[in-house]
Amino acid sequence: MKIYPRKILQKIKKFLNTPEIIVIHGARQVGKTTLLHMLMQEIQRSSPPSNIVFFDLEDFELTELCNRGVKAVVEHLKAKGCNFNQKIWLFIDEIQYLENPSSFLKYFFDHYKDKIKLIVSGSSSFALKSKFKESLVGRTFNFELFGLDFEEFLVFKNLNYDLSTTDKIVTEELKKLFLEYLFYSSYPRVILEDSLEIKKSILKQIINTYIKKDIKDLAKIANIDKFNKLLRIIASQSANLINILELANTCGISRQTLENYLMILENTYIIRRISPFYCNLRSELTKMSKVYFEDLGIKHILEKGDFPNLLEGPTLETGIFSILRKNIETENIHFWRTTRKQEIDFILDLPQGLFAFETKINLRNKDGQILSAFKKKYPGAQTYLVGLNFVDKKQKIKFLYPWQILKILG
Repeated sequence: MKIYPRKILQKIKKFLNTPEIIVIHGARQVGKTTLLHMLMQEIQRSSPPSNIVFFDLEDFELTELCNRGVKAVVEHLKAKGCNFNQKIWLFIDEIQYLENPSSFLKYFFDHYKDKIKLIVSGSSSFALKSKFKESLVGRTFNFELFGLDFEEFLVFKNLNYDLSTTDKIVTEELKKLFLEYLFYSSYPRVILEDSLEIKKSILKQIINTYIKKDIKDLAKIANIDKFNKLLRIIASQSANLINILELANTCGISRQTLENYLMILENTYIIRRISPFYCNLRSELTKMSKVYFEDLGIKHILEKGDFPNLLEGPTLETGIFSILRKNIETENIHFWRTTRKQEIDFILDLPQGLFAFETKINLRNKDGQILSAFKKKYPGAQTYLVGLNFVDKKQKIKFLYPWQILKILG
């Protein structure tokens, strides 16, 4: 099977020759194992194959080996023929299955960092955070692997478009591809599958596996029915403000329980909340955050049990968030809402400047009025309308297609 490159590969490669442990976080089936194998292929160019070892901790024998301690693993590596006179590369997939991964990794780093380079993955930051301790501070470099962004989606489709093009025919082709990206999923396996029935089955399996392993077992959810109800409600509210008290009452749970569930959902890559952007607390701040589903395919299956046929505004906005989320730190992604209910979907507060994006499927010049109000308040901001169609003949405001956002951010 063909292996497609991921953007994050180039970032991680820069850290291969450092002593720190490389930790790759991510949801199930986003391609962490494939990424580890890509890194192994990269290392094979300069290291003997006998010194590159892969542990899949879904194999209980390897999990038991690691749980016996670092010395047992070192003896195992010697028995496999690893040459300790050269650097050894140990890849460990699903590190969260260890009883105490924090102590295991700390001991490995403190005693063998000059001989063994560790590169490990974990299926959810919730599982890792619950088992990782502060003792690993300064000993790891952490990376997050997400589903595909639109540029990677095109790579997986074996397409190589110029995303900055103004060619009308190519633009129409890109619109159709972007709708496919929005309607189905960003999971690699779903994208590579042609059958809609199989796509749906894969997503349902991910949902069931997630609930069984990451939630019921790891988070010890007492009332799984209410938790599932919460999932479906949030799926229908993606790209909207989230009212904690109202949501708690609807689900029949306490506010504290709801906050706990939301934290779990964020740490298992199901949802993400973004905070409001403001400089003037009195006129700009709303206390509520906005919530987005991380994967649109999961959102659609939870909400409606099927894929959509027509594009709706919240789906487009969630898709644009997905692109931003996979390329920009979430702490830098905000929305703007004033006490007069003026609102802009995305404000990016980045080192290279302040960017504002208002998104709609079909845009007119009048939709730029809110951007003008924001720019009046923040003169240095760059403002854009983002959508699939700009229907006014005279374009007075900068317009972008969703796939062009990353280009203007540099």
